[in-house]
Amino acid sequence: MIFLRVAIPSPLRRHFDYLPPEHTNADSFQAGVRVKVPFGRRELIGILLEVVTKTDVPTNKLKPVIEVLDSIPLQPQYIRDLALWAADYYQHPIGDALFQSLPVYLRKGGEGVATHTYLWQVTQDSTAGGISARAYQQQALYQLIAEHPQGISKEAIKAEGGQTTLLATLESKQLIKKVTQKHSLPEASHLLKEVPLSLNSEQQNALQSITKDKGFNAFLLDGITGSGKTEVYLQAIHEILKKGQQALILVPEIGLTPQTVQRFKSRFRVPVAVLHSNLTDKQRFDAWMHASQGEAPIVIGTRSAIFTPLKSPGIVIIDEEHDSSFKQQEGFRYSARDLAVVRAHAEQVPIILGSATPSLESLHNCALNRYQHLTLRVRAGNAKTPEFQLLDIKRLPLNNGLSSTLITQIQQHLEKGTQVLVFINRRGFAPSLICHDCGWLAECRRCDARMTLHQKPAHLHCHHCDSQRPIPSQCDHCGSRALKPVGAGTERTEQTLNELFPKTPIFRVDRDSTSRKGSMAKIMEQVQEGAPCILVGTQMLAKGHHFPKVTLVAILDADAGLFSTDFRGMERTAQMIVQVAGRAGRAEHPGKVVLQTHHAEHPLLELLATKGYETFAKEELKQRHQFQLPPYQHIAIIRAEAADTGRAEGFLQSIRDQQSQAFPQVQWSGPFPSPMEKRAGVFRSQLLISSLSRPLLQHSLSYLCANIETHPMASKIRWSIDIDPYDMY
Repeated sequence: MIFLRVAIPSPLRRHFDYLPPEHTNADSFQAGVRVKVPFGRRELIGILLEVVTKTDVPTNKLKPVIEVLDSIPLQPQYIRDLALWAADYYQHPIGDALFQSLPVYLRKGGEGVATHTYLWQVTQDSTAGGISARAYQQQALYQLIAEHPQGISKEAIKAEGGQTTLLATLESKQLIKKVTQKHSLPEASHLLKEVPLSLNSEQQNALQSITKDKGFNAFLLDGITGSGKTEVYLQAIHEILKKGQQALILVPEIGLTPQTVQRFKSRFRVPVAVLHSNLTDKQRFDAWMHASQGEAPIVIGTRSAIFTPLKSPGIVIIDEEHDSSFKQQEGFRYSARDLAVVRAHAEQVPIILGSATPSLESLHNCALNRYQHLTLRVRAGNAKTPEFQLLDIKRLPLNNGLSSTLITQIQQHLEKGTQVLVFINRRGFAPSLICHDCGWLAECRRCDARMTLHQKPAHLHCHHCDSQRPIPSQCDHCGSRALKPVGAGTERTEQTLNELFPKTPIFRVDRDSTSRKGSMAKIMEQVQEGAPCILVGTQMLAKGHHFPKVTLVAILDADAGLFSTDFRGMERTAQMIVQVAGRAGRAEHPGKVVLQTHHAEHPLLELLATKGYETFAKEELKQRHQFQLPPYQHIAIIRAEAADTGRAEGFLQSIRDQQSQAFPQVQWSGPFPSPMEKRAGVFRSQLLISSLSRPLLQHSLSYLCANIETHPMASKIRWSIDIDPYDMY
């Protein structure tokens, strides 16, 4: 007798056994196929882990599988192994981890067949004689198709002026037929559309290091902005493509994907598969299938694309490897960057981690010789590194966050015919709304946070739980109508700059102004024309964009992260400053960065401005080592939340009381309320666990998870474990 061991997407950290469907034999089941199973009162899709001959559950209590959805596994074994490894490392239920590694289309039960592009050809021995002499459009369409013996797509027919509505008519007359387009890759000598750029000595050394050896190697490509990291990526990929292998490139933001895709399509004559959340489920699945079948030699995607199978893997590239968006913050809390290294090692291919501001973890791995450290310190072409100015604004009058010194400098650069970028990392018109009479602040009713004031359209918006409400006409506390905005966001800065420079185009770039499809591309097109203008925006402007005529970058408020309670606050602040500063001074235009601050004497800020990120990172690593913080110590956070105050904290305290004696070598801190205790209507608390030994920490967490599931309060509390947390919120 055989049993089917199935992984189910549920919060339960175990697998489930089922009986096979009636009238089936053991040979018809392969590990990795999807199966539809009864689960309580529901029917769910699970993944078959293995076929076994023994079970711990009485046979009379087992239910049969309803349906086997696939004849063969759609996912290769090495991707399932990666998902299972991640489930074990990140202490996540295996069923959910395996499920998350599949495209959403397959999770919903979609058929495992990609949509193919079809071509139209004339049928053998057919002639236009079967078309009426007066059917001019049919004759013209037939002739157009006949001119392409290898076939022509519907899109190409439309571009040539053919009437695509008549295709069905000609097909019914058996004059033309539809065939599946086969992606035949060009010969190695014809892969390139454009000639690669000449590399300087630093780039050449980096490329040689990456391509000289076979097998796994991890490289940190540490290059200042404008140093030509992307050109190194492109030429390394060219070497991979010549061997008939594929490249997987991960980028942090959806907004960067179109630019990256365009760079690769401009360089290579090969299909490029794209995977990100702005595509439909079917589009993502089709790209996933083309990658797995080897039809797409280049695969570009955001975080979840790390689970995309490749038929012939050749290289993995993580662009902007320091970026926080590579870490999943909810549910399956994996790091795509770290999983990429695990995957590259398993597949024995090189991996490039690229950044102008590498994470301290990656720099530490270089110091331990786990990664090879490749540096690019010269900007491509004749571009110079921008000049840095720390502008002390203590006691200076500010016009909605803009000092008179900065306003003068903006005017000077615009008069020279160049462009200005003003960075403020706050969306909306103002960070808060205050009552001038009693000091009341408009706070979110569901979070321990103030609501942001927006003017287009006018409303108050909490950016933590997404709740919104109209702007009140009077104070909730005292009834006064003297309500005033406090501080400045991107909207208010845009308005102020419009008043100061009425003849200059102002472009605002944040999640609100670029939410419509194509809006970001339209803004970029206008900026690329090169006319004097001012860009105002958030972190969306800091990553990957090329603005050849931006000569002044103004950072309005760099102080927010200097005194963060999160130990990564200073690192993130430094990365943000350097990334934004990198938009200044490309090509032949020298750049300047003005950083407004109330703490111009801050030692790490001074170090960053005068010595650069590399020196700053070394100093920050010294402090991390001194205080035994990551990467010198390994940490995990157990988070809990409940509708009633104190319940989550009480739950975590009981967990600590039970478990701390079993693992005295592990350090326990807390429980304590989260920095934002109330969020989206629930009260949150956290317990920090740390150890100098990663295996010891993992062992203690595995033991802890097993015990939490049997805890009497576990069903009344929402809890999660975050391994290697990026945010301490």
